[in-house]
Amino acid sequence: MAFQEKGNRFKRQPEKNSSASNNGRTPGAVKFSKDTERLQHVNSIRKAPVGAQMKRVIDLLFETRKALTMEQINEACYVDMRANKDVFESMRKNPKVKYDGERFSYKSKHDVRDKSQLLFLVRKFPEGIAVVDLKDSYPTVMEDLQALKASREVWLLSNFDSQEDIAYPNDPKVPVKVDDDLKQLFRGIELPRDMIDIERDLQKNGMKPATNTAKRRSAAQMEGISTKPKPKKKKNEITKRTKLTNAHLPELFQN
Repeated sequence: MAFQEKGNRFKRQPEKNSSASNNGRTPGAVKFSKDTERLQHVNSIRKAPVGAQMKRVIDLLFETRKALTMEQINEACYVDMRANKDVFESMRKNPKVKYDGERFSYKSKHDVRDKSQLLFLVRKFPEGIAVVDLKDSYPTVMEDLQALKASREVWLLSNFDSQEDIAYPNDPKVPVKVDDDLKQLFRGIELPRDMIDIERDLQKNGMKPATNTAKRRSAAQMEGISTKPKPKKKKNEITKRTKLTNAHLPELFQN
């Protein structure tokens, strides 16, 4: 009897093993975890060219404006400079990067960090300073530059040759005298009456117009909006029929 029970258990064993092996599993199916995808992403970054890895690091330093160790950089953007000596040497020699022997940080052309320092710097260049050299000073430098322009503490003018904006200080302590000959020359210039002609003359002289009248008029015509200037209303002239309420001031009404 005991021998027969052992035989029955032996016959049922393959069925149990078979049901366990097929319990909710499909042979050959492989699911990648999120960690596997992350490792693949890290691997693709570290196999990228040196220039691409440098860009990731410089972008990180520019955005954070912090001094970071190689371990912190590796953790933030997956560039391992300890393992890749070419990236390390290129970063160490890059003019946009400062390396103190332990940490890397972004190196802008001018070391300013806020609006007051920006104004102080611009005032040190009465001949003007290129805006392109200020753009990477700190993240909100362009907003501060526009604020200084709005408050008339600096002027932003375009360079005729390079078409780049130049920042000039507007120091009220420094009087500016303009010669009478220059004033007469300026006032004697007759401008075209049509804005299109003005924009065309600016382009001929290598300047970029701030407006595009032809494009604006074309868009207005497509929308059915008239671009003709409205006729000016004639001023009411005083005639004999006009009732004068201020008759005691006749000199005001002498025509």
